[in-house]
Amino acid sequence: MGQKLKITGWVAAGAVAGVLTTVSLQTVARGSLAPLPLEELQQLAAVFGMVKTDYVEPVDEKKLISDAIAGMVAGLDPHSQYFDKKSFKEFREGTTGRFVGVGIEISQEDGLVKVVSPIEGSPAFRAGLKPNDLITKIDDTAVRGLSLNDAVKRMRGEVNTKVMLTIYRKDENRTFPVTITREEIRTQSVRGKVIEPGYGWIRLSQFQERTVDDFVKKVEEIYKQDPNLKGLVLDLRNDPGGLLDAAVAISAAFLPENVTVVSTDGQLAESKFVYKAAPEFYQRRSGTDPLRGLPAGLKTVPLVVLVNEGSASASEIVAGALQDHKRATIMGSQTFGKGSVQTVRPLGPDTGLKITTARYYTPSGASIQAKGIVPNVLVDESAEGSPYAALRMREADLEKHLASGQGPEQKDPEREKARDEARKRLEEEAKKPPQDRKVPEFGNDKDFPLLQAIASLKGAPVIVSKTQVIVDNKEEKKDN
Repeated sequence: MGQKLKITGWVAAGAVAGVLTTVSLQTVARGSLAPLPLEELQQLAAVFGMVKTDYVEPVDEKKLISDAIAGMVAGLDPHSQYFDKKSFKEFREGTTGRFVGVGIEISQEDGLVKVVSPIEGSPAFRAGLKPNDLITKIDDTAVRGLSLNDAVKRMRGEVNTKVMLTIYRKDENRTFPVTITREEIRTQSVRGKVIEPGYGWIRLSQFQERTVDDFVKKVEEIYKQDPNLKGLVLDLRNDPGGLLDAAVAISAAFLPENVTVVSTDGQLAESKFVYKAAPEFYQRRSGTDPLRGLPAGLKTVPLVVLVNEGSASASEIVAGALQDHKRATIMGSQTFGKGSVQTVRPLGPDTGLKITTARYYTPSGASIQAKGIVPNVLVDESAEGSPYAALRMREADLEKHLASGQGPEQKDPEREKARDEARKRLEEEAKKPPQDRKVPEFGNDKDFPLLQAIASLKGAPVIVSKTQVIVDNKEEKKDN
């Protein structure tokens, strides 16, 4: 397999929500460093000295250096980041699916913190927070001007302590406070059930350390309940990503052995790698194949994968692999487009640097970055359509985002037109009573995309979207 996998750091497959992977590639000798720009470094040292001696009041030297590192990295792309002691601890907690906080997946929009999704069963979920809610204040601190990392720090804390979030709900045009008691969040990343005789549904909300084991258990439960499964829906909607090895394992559960799942390419030799559907590419150090007990029928059962604008990174790896190998029909909306690799390198015992080191490519060689996965069948989020989808952020909308590396990006005037129309619909929708605007929960009998997926598996007609706009659908292929 060329290079042997080795745990030496973290290679990131997470989305804007910050869930990242703990699989690393073998570290190789890099040779001598390039010559340092001495004149610029002298300027940096001079500024440090001036701030230290001339600033109106004493400053903390360690904070100055940390801020300088953070600023240097923040200028690269939205996903490169310097971890101080606290944020490094929180990063490592995030990969286990356990942390103390309110339980929301977040991104940024217009300088505010946007709720991508409340984690099911969390304090935020029970408090009624909804996707697309904007957090304007955390306790008495205005969010505008805070980095996403700073906002996360303020929302996390000790168990049983309280935090007050001020929420602006755009579709209701109102602002209101919510006081939430922090808890240890143990996210359940896998749900599933038999929807009706012969048809199952499995939802992955994140790719975490327990995801593969929980996925295997859920598949076994479904097959025990209905051994003659005729079709399965893999639901990756609003899944922000997570552990790379988990994404490779979930893909391998459905694919023939040893086919390519995803490849990476970057400047370093260790960034050039091909992950395949074989145990050595996803099993942990315990040494056993977590997929060994899966029913054989999972390799051939008709499969539909549901995705939307919130499906990112590891979710896109799975959808892209199953699509390229023609193993599944991808349905829903174009995905987020988070196709870059972040490697986390410790800088000491309790600090680290997360830096973008490569791009992801689907088995056919297509870049995921700033493009995402275009479904085989475009399906709206409700029978009335997806009136607000054009307003949702994608990777390509993020400031300083990394380009795909496969040709220049083009602004789509049709999408801007769709955004204007969506804003007008939003104004009209805000006039309706709240109960008329509730989006059905994933997996229930009013889940429109799920109903279309089941119809597809049965060979029945599917209600295809007539309004969705594809972003940058003309993509070139990577030369292999």
